[in-house]
Amino acid sequence: MRLIAKKTLLTFIAHYPEVEQSLLTWHKELKNATWATPSDIKLKYPSASILNNSRVVFNLKGNNYRLVVRINYSVKIVWIRFIGTHSQYDKIDANKI
Repeated sequence: MRLIAKKTLLTFIAHYPEVEQSLLTWHKELKNATWATPSDIKLKYPSASILNNSRVVFNLKGNNYRLVVRINYSVKIVWIRFIGTHSQYDKIDANKI
């Protein structure tokens, strides 16, 4: 899988360094992933939430942070739609962002 906007991760890490290891591990696993369906994601990340519009929410660092991505499975591209703290996540609509 290919991530669009890795810079978004790095910018977030600069503001929240405590999540660095979790995000970099997730990114490394993403690069090696071959997800074809949401079920493939759930096998690796059972706590991930599968939403409408090809969106997936990943819980990071003990569910203190949330990462929302949109995935195009056919071309193996992942777009970051949101990354933030759990309280910031509570203020958005992850299906629309």
